[in-house]
Amino acid sequence: MELIQPRILKGFRDFLPAAEIQRDTLTEKITQVYRSYGFVPIDTPVLEYTEILLRKSNGETEKQVFRFTDNGGRDVAMRFDLTVPFARFTAEHKSELYFPFKRYHLAKVWRGEKPQAGRYREFIQCDIDTVGSDSAATDFEILSVMKAALNAIGVSNISIHVNHRGIFNRFLAAIGVSDKSEDILRSVDKLAKVGKEEVSKELQEYTGSEEKAQQILTYIAGANDFDSTLNLIEKMAGGPADDTKRMRDIRGMMQAAGIEATYVLDPSITRGLDYYTGIVYETFLNDLPSIGSVCSGGRYDNLAGLYMKEKLPGVGGSIGLDRLIAGLEKLGQVEQKGSYLDAEIFCQNEEHAVHYQRIASMLRAKGVAVEVFPEAKKMGQQYAVTEAKCVPWGILINDTNACDNTLTLKNLKTREQFENISIEEAVKKIFDTKQQ
Repeated sequence: MELIQPRILKGFRDFLPAAEIQRDTLTEKITQVYRSYGFVPIDTPVLEYTEILLRKSNGETEKQVFRFTDNGGRDVAMRFDLTVPFARFTAEHKSELYFPFKRYHLAKVWRGEKPQAGRYREFIQCDIDTVGSDSAATDFEILSVMKAALNAIGVSNISIHVNHRGIFNRFLAAIGVSDKSEDILRSVDKLAKVGKEEVSKELQEYTGSEEKAQQILTYIAGANDFDSTLNLIEKMAGGPADDTKRMRDIRGMMQAAGIEATYVLDPSITRGLDYYTGIVYETFLNDLPSIGSVCSGGRYDNLAGLYMKEKLPGVGGSIGLDRLIAGLEKLGQVEQKGSYLDAEIFCQNEEHAVHYQRIASMLRAKGVAVEVFPEAKKMGQQYAVTEAKCVPWGILINDTNACDNTLTLKNLKTREQFENISIEEAVKKIFDTKQQ
């Protein structure tokens, strides 16, 4: 029989234990932060009716969606983000929910775009959304949660670039190009990728005017700081309005919380998806801005209106876990772990197998993650396997230890040994090391 070559599709990946442990550890910390702000979990299907996913999207999105006809002849697609399925979920379960409703959802999504550094066709998004409230408080909370979640996983040197689509839309109306807003939004959204010159050419094409293209470039360039930029774009948009008041309210909350230094008012941030209607934001690693945004989102007051008559305002954000990890790996900020174990009980004598398991049970009862090496292989082999899993402690139990419930604890990194100590002493040393 001819063997099948084991392989995976381009843009998809297998994850060995060390990589999956890394992802699990980060998602657990992110989840803990989401919960601490009052967000609750939901889940939605991988497959949705194509009309559900694509009814409010541009042509670029349609090109990226994995779409097919199922065995029942239905036109279906795999979710490309978690926000659109959430809008469908909210409309479908409206009578079962309370509002404002705050949900988190950490799951895989799929996009058929060209794979590149930190960008894959299958990846995890870590979403939060609040629906049922159109307030500065909910906008600020999303921004605050994102900073807290990234800080919780050790990512603190970040800049969160914020903008307001409403102000930008008023500005486009003021210069008479509202009818080209979607094209202009997508063009401006590509500024970091293609550069000012290329964007200028596109803007001249869309507006039919070099002067208007220059006005747009002046607008998105902003000024020197948050307040000066807000004053500039407010003036260019025609003066004060609810949208600029919203940004000032959010700014006040940032200052009250003492976190304003993390946030930059950046009028070039537009988020190309056309369901955003208010605040939008993208997050960058200050030490590696070239990898792009690792966290983004915004307000989408009319998204749920595609599936229900009643208007239900919402705001949300998403951490792109895989791109974030790619950035952290480049910066050397990723800790490699091959298991969740605190200790390994080495098998020196299979006749003591029952005792090894008894000691393991006693250690687990005290909160130590431990396993017993299953066979009495050469100690060098046991050490090699244990070190490959990055287990920090080894436990040796000889004939004397087996009689009095003592053990020898060995730090596998420093090679320091603590001989003939009690289980309680071993537990204390293991926990003391974990807390350092």
